[in-house]
Amino acid sequence: MAKKKKKERMKLKKSATFNKKKLKNAILSVLYEEPGKVVNYKQISSWLGIKDPEGRRLVNVAFEEMKDDEYLEQVSRGSYRLKAKTGTICGIVELQPQGFGYIVSDEVDRPVLVSSRNLNNAMDGDKVRVHLYARRKKHDLEGEVTEIVERAKTNFVGTVEMSRNFAFLVPAGKVGFDIFIAKENLNGAKDGQKAIAEIIEWPPKARSPFGKIIEVLGDTGNNDAEMHAILAEFELPHKFPEKVDKVAEKIPFEIPEEEYKKRRDFREVNTFTIDPADAKDFDDALSIRKLENGNWEAGIHIADVTHYVVPNSLIEEEAQSRATSVYLVDRVVPMLPERLSNGVCSLRPNEDKLCFSAVFELTEDARVVNQWFGKTVIHSDRRFSYEEAQEIIESGEGELSVEMLKLNELAKKLRSDRFKKGSIAFERVEIKFNIDENGKPLSVYFKEAKESNLLIEEFMLLANKKVAEFIGKPRGRKKPKTFVYRIHDKPDPDKLESFNSFISRFGYGIQLQSAKTISSSMNNLLDHVKGKKEQNVVETLAIRTMAKAEYSTRNIGHYGLSFDFYTHFTSPIRRYPDMMVHRLLEKYLEDGRSANEQKFEDLCNHSSDMENRAANAERASIKYKQVEFMQDHVGEIYPGVISGITDWGIYVELENKIEGMVPIRELDDDFYTFDEKNYALVGRHKNKKYQLGDDITVKIWRTNLEKKQLDFRLAENNKS
Repeated sequence: MAKKKKKERMKLKKSATFNKKKLKNAILSVLYEEPGKVVNYKQISSWLGIKDPEGRRLVNVAFEEMKDDEYLEQVSRGSYRLKAKTGTICGIVELQPQGFGYIVSDEVDRPVLVSSRNLNNAMDGDKVRVHLYARRKKHDLEGEVTEIVERAKTNFVGTVEMSRNFAFLVPAGKVGFDIFIAKENLNGAKDGQKAIAEIIEWPPKARSPFGKIIEVLGDTGNNDAEMHAILAEFELPHKFPEKVDKVAEKIPFEIPEEEYKKRRDFREVNTFTIDPADAKDFDDALSIRKLENGNWEAGIHIADVTHYVVPNSLIEEEAQSRATSVYLVDRVVPMLPERLSNGVCSLRPNEDKLCFSAVFELTEDARVVNQWFGKTVIHSDRRFSYEEAQEIIESGEGELSVEMLKLNELAKKLRSDRFKKGSIAFERVEIKFNIDENGKPLSVYFKEAKESNLLIEEFMLLANKKVAEFIGKPRGRKKPKTFVYRIHDKPDPDKLESFNSFISRFGYGIQLQSAKTISSSMNNLLDHVKGKKEQNVVETLAIRTMAKAEYSTRNIGHYGLSFDFYTHFTSPIRRYPDMMVHRLLEKYLEDGRSANEQKFEDLCNHSSDMENRAANAERASIKYKQVEFMQDHVGEIYPGVISGITDWGIYVELENKIEGMVPIRELDDDFYTFDEKNYALVGRHKNKKYQLGDDITVKIWRTNLEKKQLDFRLAENNKS
């Protein structure tokens, strides 16, 4: 074991890129060998060969998080040691379809296997304490759940199945049990309806927990019921409490005269918004004018949500709980009540609106030479859709064309400079549906980012970056005040090596020597694969090598954008972290004291969690509509590309971007084994290979809306 850990440390030392997870494991591995050892960031940095300030900052952040998670205890300022451990660990349950579970914990170097009988009613996502057994096999860790520290959820959405005197709720997703519902706890639910049940008891020897129906969503197959069921599955609300809406309705549209006097007035400067054609919540506007010195003043004006939503109010509590708007395939579930999101706060044209603005003086080559942040009042002259803005950019003509073209010219220079400094150019195509009045998908189309999208993106990135720098890089030797950052960790070196190995079969490669060579060679790769059959597979795998972006008060920079400082300031109507940033920025502009770090770190963690849930709900709604759309195409044959390989089947993406699976049991011409390293299924006897990125033709076999599953069979020409 000691040899293995030493080997891992040597590998980390040689690695050009560290991420937080790898770093934490490395710190734990050295401390496990000497449990009483006290270390500081300088010792760990030296031990790992980390000499750059960015890497040392990452070590400090890792120490802080490991202290919060109770892996380390702080002996004195900057010095830490391992907390005493017993024969138990804490971790998160990952329930498997077969009924057993894996417990994933940072305290051990591999998942702990727990049989179904030893889960002791632990459910998927629960935080549990596990007693570790003595190892019976060389490589396996096994254990038994001794305590459920924190339930991931107690409410479940599913379908009601009635018997004469009782019912069961069959939960959606990966749950592993049904919920017993006594007749008196049905709350009016009928057989086959979608409903939400709350677990009220789980007797020790009962196979199923006991529950009660707390909300009936509607009939299975009804579009609203299905979309509400998806939201409920991820514990997201589909409506506002009545009392919150009532409070919102009392907020006036009129701006008091004294408020104008407190703010910088931009009402005479040409200003406009660019948003999707169906949008109603306009939270950002742009203005531009030429200055006497020949430079340009660009204003990024953001809805002043926190002027209307005050701390400790009902609306504030609801926004904090939701943390984000949720975008399903056919609707938006807003973070703020409609009166605010689409009315009072929305930067609608031809209305005076209150904003929090970032104003920059830019040279002709888009270099920022001056900046100002503060409260403003604006009057948007025009509301453009992306399509209308694109038409002006392409034709050079139209209302406010001079301003639009100059902003686009500056945006292109900002973008070019950003890529030169290491930003990675991920541009994914979005799948969209044309839907009828009942929610039925009629056709599929794709949405690609054009210059009008990139124009808005570039100025929002500029504002977010400069706000983060303003707080995160104080003048002199002052310590930065508590702030909310949008952070993005470096990729896992092992994933990068695996990715590099795979793309070599297409004749590609990325340079792994340093963070800069990784990003520049990744951009070259993404540029080279455009328009080629392997484009989607390579792009998908490249994204999978990346860490997830999240919110934190502990800044480690944003790897994907190659920014040392980055935050979210530009969308307070739909994101709670932006509201936090507005409040902190306003406080610090008035020379306020640093806010409580732990309070804001907890809010950051909650916001990251809710963002993840919202993204999963959006994906589930898209998958549901994909399966619903393909119900009318069963039996038809389509060309596709192998987009995923697992030991249970082949995932295939069709030309319309819809993905389904060929189950491994349908590959009946041989016994196929999963070659994980080469992303392939290989026939044991005939050596036939199905590999990621291969062209393949499939027949639509069956659809299962309830499980959001689309199954394919191989077309005849693939069987020979």
